[in-house]
Amino acid sequence: MKKLFVLFTALLYAATGQAQYIFKAVIKDAKTNEPLIGATAFIPALNKGAMADTSDTIVFNNVPSGKQIIHFRFVGYETRIDTLTFPMEQAAPILILLQPKGNGDGEEITEVTVSATRSSRTIANIPTRIEVISGEELGEKANMKPGDIRMMLAESTGIQTQQTSATSGNSSIRIQGLDGKYTQIIRDGFPLYSGFSGGLGLLQIAPLDLKQVEVIKGSSSTLYGGGAIAGLVNLVSKTPTTKPELSFLLNGTSALGLDASSFYSRKDKNIGVTLYAAYNHSTAYDPAHIDLTAIPKYNRYTFNPRLFFYLNDKTTLITGINSTIENRIGGDLHYIEGNGNAQHSYFEQNKTGRYSTQAELDRSLNEKEKLVFKNSVSYFDQAINLPGYRFSGKQFSTYSEASYSRQGETSDWVAGLNYITENFTEDKNSSFPLRSYDYNTLGGFLQNTWNTTKKLTIETGLRGDYHNRYGFLLLPRLSGLLKINQHLSTRLGGGLGYKAPNVFTEDAERIQFRNVLPIDIHNTTAEKSYGANYDINYRTGLFDDKVSLSINQLFFYTRINNPILLTALDNGNLQYQQPQGDLNTKGIETNIKLGYDAFKLFIGYTLADVSQHTGKNIGAYPLVSKTRLNNVLVYEIENKLKLGLEAYYFGSQPLNDGTIGRAYWTAGFMAEKMWHRFSLFINFENLTDVRQTKFGSIYTGSITNPTFKDIYAPLDGFVVNGGIKIKM
Repeated sequence: MKKLFVLFTALLYAATGQAQYIFKAVIKDAKTNEPLIGATAFIPALNKGAMADTSDTIVFNNVPSGKQIIHFRFVGYETRIDTLTFPMEQAAPILILLQPKGNGDGEEITEVTVSATRSSRTIANIPTRIEVISGEELGEKANMKPGDIRMMLAESTGIQTQQTSATSGNSSIRIQGLDGKYTQIIRDGFPLYSGFSGGLGLLQIAPLDLKQVEVIKGSSSTLYGGGAIAGLVNLVSKTPTTKPELSFLLNGTSALGLDASSFYSRKDKNIGVTLYAAYNHSTAYDPAHIDLTAIPKYNRYTFNPRLFFYLNDKTTLITGINSTIENRIGGDLHYIEGNGNAQHSYFEQNKTGRYSTQAELDRSLNEKEKLVFKNSVSYFDQAINLPGYRFSGKQFSTYSEASYSRQGETSDWVAGLNYITENFTEDKNSSFPLRSYDYNTLGGFLQNTWNTTKKLTIETGLRGDYHNRYGFLLLPRLSGLLKINQHLSTRLGGGLGYKAPNVFTEDAERIQFRNVLPIDIHNTTAEKSYGANYDINYRTGLFDDKVSLSINQLFFYTRINNPILLTALDNGNLQYQQPQGDLNTKGIETNIKLGYDAFKLFIGYTLADVSQHTGKNIGAYPLVSKTRLNNVLVYEIENKLKLGLEAYYFGSQPLNDGTIGRAYWTAGFMAEKMWHRFSLFINFENLTDVRQTKFGSIYTGSITNPTFKDIYAPLDGFVVNGGIKIKM
């Protein structure tokens, strides 16, 4: 009997030791008590992770008895580590409260708060639909192309990069199929890349000193003035924190390119500083062996210092300088390498100098009210040289603004005045008429964001601009956000926009402005538009909340009345004319995100139907892929390893010569291994080596005097880049 008792006791202890338990926790914001859907928990000893489902609950099954250490995390919040003993006394889910960063340790709150709408609200609580590229995603895109932001934007749903020069690589972005001239690019609220200064802009903006990129699709002229008919891209620079940062990046490519950059930031009691410096180099590259550069030769130097003066608890002064110098040359490979002759003499050289100053004074009147004063002065100098031809000039621009904001319990207000000048002076290089212009705009704006109920938020805006050449323009705007339940929300928004015409369009850039006559202001009016977006957001958990799912479905429509068109005249010159008609784009964007354990899958689909109506003629707008498909699969072990596989489909595109560009797929693979102070990364871009030169010749005429066709597919083909990032 004694032996049986000992055996029974041993079996009981063994069974108890192997007992498995269920653990549930609800994770909320410690300040607002709002649920943090998407928060994660991790048990290191079991190598198990879980994500908060749509009922705000994290669930672990089969947790063994004994002590377990559990890590609770959410972006923008302090990590919480608890040691719990199983079995637990309570069966109900325990409450876990996470503290936002910034509570006592001096660090900035890093949750996604957007600034493009001049609001301090988080992205989930703004009626205007905003897409944000930040944090890890921004870092991934920087690994792929550290020298500029083309890839970062082009790989977003609904955005297409349009290359306007076959040899220099100059590009613009098209949002929902509309020309790049209809998209406004601003940096920290300053419009620094408009008119002539937009030239090579995407190629000269590095992503490495950016905290996040905010994209608003559709009319966005109410807050920042004309030019944002298709949308707005706001580049948000990094700001200093009390924890000093010193980081370096060194990147090399199989096309013999080099990127070297450094970033430093520090914040003390009364002063803060950020400093970004970079050198970017490319060797002339001709993978098709046609004696023309797919990637031009260039050397670029960038220096961006900013100072933050914390004058007192209520007043901050921010000053900064952005400076870029570049010499870029593409064309005949023999000529660029110093072996030119009568047959190998074609080149396109761009020399640019870009300099701007920014100053911003923020004064808090009290806990709810604030005054902001801004000023920027920018100077852009560019010379385009081709055999027997030169186009050069200088643009001097200023932006001044005073705004007042008030945040109430249910309603936020923003009101302000701004004054914008844009003066372009073309150098006299020939007897051709000069394209110089001088634009001045005085504007006032008012915006209100009102929480009508707990579920419905409405945002209204109104701008009035007086333009010295095109008169007074009134721009109303309206958006609404309805949170139907914790799974489902929807937004509806629309407004009016306008664009003051100038010669700096994709059509003119494609021919380096040769024979393009100046705008006839007396026979031209501002291009005016109206448009609307409607989207539905749904998120839930699947398979006992082991899989997270979110879907965003967007419907969009924008119409531009009487757009200016570059038209050939009988004498061989080109003139911007404004025939009766319209340019309109309509379509859908679908974004799907799936998450399971360490895997994330992103699927994006774009359908953009863009048509040009001129009189009684209706035609498809050139250089727009009617259908696009984005696929990205990411595997990530936090702070240790990141792997990414992507595939993109571009549908066929109508071209300016009446032909149709072929549809094609591109694919890529990225890997990054991280340690405490540094990481190594490698990126395989365009694995299938898709090149337009494989589809046929990209020019007509002779190699000495080529006439280039539309560029709609990659020219550089398969390229590998890799490097090291160091963070001190």
